Amino acid sequence: MTSGPAWHSAARQLPLRLTVGTFFVNSALSKRGADEATAEKLQQFAAITYPFLGKHDAQKFARLLSAGEFAIAATLLLPVIPAAVAGVALTAFSVGTLGLYLRTPGMRQEGSLRPTEQGVPLAKDVWMLGIGVSLIAEGMNDHR
Repeated sequence: MTSGPAWHSAARQLPLRLTVGTFFVNSALSKRGADEATAEKLQQFAAITYPFLGKHDAQKFARLLSAGEFAIAATLLLPVIPAAVAGVALTAFSVGTLGLYLRTPGMRQEGSLRPTEQGVPLAKDVWMLGIGVSLIAEGMNDHR
């Protein structure tokens, strides 16, 4: 019976997908109605590492970031989206946030990968990378 392994795979993924998906919904909601000052702060922080992000209106940046986070949440929370697809979306986002962590001054202790107090909120996003890669691997395994 082919439905057994697929059901087991979906059951294994459920805690990961629900946890990270709801995290993204919350994050997206917090940015959706960002005031001008918050939007500017978000944009300026991102533009330090990714200068092209500073070229647009700050409010538009916050709305696009929110929409992107909602899209990632959807890929994780909708069971019809294959694990590999959800994993690719999550991995891509986490690579971006980890890029901020690695390239933004003051996020890491001098000469180390260890975070400073300011870097902890981004350094912890390494868990998203691990979950994303795990979903990709499981999705590829399901196709075999």
